[in-house]
Amino acid sequence: MGGDALRWSEYRSMPWKNGGGTTREVASGTVHAPLASMEPADGFDWRVSVADVDAGGSFSAFPGIDRVITLVEGEGMVLTVDGTSHPVGPLSPFAFSGDAATDCRLKAGAVRNMNVMTRRSRATAKVRIITAATSRGTEMACAAGETLLVMAVTEGIAVGGPDGQETTLGRLDCVHHEGPAALTLRGDGTVAEIRITAAC
Repeated sequence: MGGDALRWSEYRSMPWKNGGGTTREVASGTVHAPLASMEPADGFDWRVSVADVDAGGSFSAFPGIDRVITLVEGEGMVLTVDGTSHPVGPLSPFAFSGDAATDCRLKAGAVRNMNVMTRRSRATAKVRIITAATSRGTEMACAAGETLLVMAVTEGIAVGGPDGQETTLGRLDCVHHEGPAALTLRGDGTVAEIRITAAC
């Protein structure tokens, strides 16, 4: 298989930290490196989730956490981070500090966001949007000590593993892989690639 398949229908729902809504947790974990040998106080070094935002308002504060937010459904929003406005369009990852005072204004109705959080002292994350083409596979190499998650933003995506087997993903399903391997993205659609590594 192309890694562990995580399905939208099985994601755990939980309330926002500030009680203003709910989010679905895709996956969370700790990094495995000499600099990150002690367990974090509240259980995760990294976390990926999907939140439905029906109205504008304040974001929860997450001191010591770095965040990357990606709009996966909806027209757009404007985030005001420590007094500075940032328009956030569909499929445009936006990084900001969980320490910052952050408010959200919706441009045209409800949105759905993919959120990646990393504990600043222990892990870092990079998010990029990849469009696959049916004519050829797109290879994604996962390095030693790296966590790779591939979330389907559209239908029509499969992820192949080094054993040649493929995992077909529905919309907002995800493949989670740890450690060295070459995964191959096939089909005709779009995914969010999330790479998590231990902080230097």
